[in-house]
Amino acid sequence: MAQTGSGKGNKRTLRGEILAVRRRLTAGDAQKAAAALAEHALELSELSTARAVAAYVSVGTEPGTHALLDALHARGTRVLLPVLLPDNDLDWAAYDGPDSLVEVQHPGRMTLLEPAGERLGPDAVLEADAVLLPGLAVDERGTRLGRGGGSYDRVLTRLERAAVPSALVVLLYDSEVVAHVPGEAHDRPVHAVVTPSGTRRFVRHGV
Repeated sequence: MAQTGSGKGNKRTLRGEILAVRRRLTAGDAQKAAAALAEHALELSELSTARAVAAYVSVGTEPGTHALLDALHARGTRVLLPVLLPDNDLDWAAYDGPDSLVEVQHPGRMTLLEPAGERLGPDAVLEADAVLLPGLAVDERGTRLGRGGGSYDRVLTRLERAAVPSALVVLLYDSEVVAHVPGEAHDRPVHAVVTPSGTRRFVRHGV
């Protein structure tokens, strides 16, 4: 698996560098990466045995998740998708295919595709056997770099407080597996990363 970028400097600098690389991706490159990402993710034992998976709908230049969501749904996995709340916390609703998604414009933020079904509450994530996390990078310790909004920090805290042993899996491009991500005391390592070229597991930590 390719590993580029030193991870030096603060999180803001690293985020800027990675987002700049993502912006240079062509539509064709992104589509190929999404197909490969889905293929490897579906082979991951944490997903193949999961009864319920908390996932997300990719936007912009994020590694694509649409094919993965459809494949999980088609094989009978219960897929939960986030609904952004005004305070940046996440509610959840079930995914029932592409037609179950609607565009939602959040003030001051980009337009997101969110599930139109019944809102299940922020604690619905606790039923997930695996949680797919967006991110910008992960390092050799499993430290994940997010976008800085804090939504998934709340999700991870919720899982930790409930002692739910969900597998934490981040979806990235190959170049976003780096040597070092600046960490903080509250950061929780992920258990695995999936990229278009394959998967890598990290030492599993307790929840």
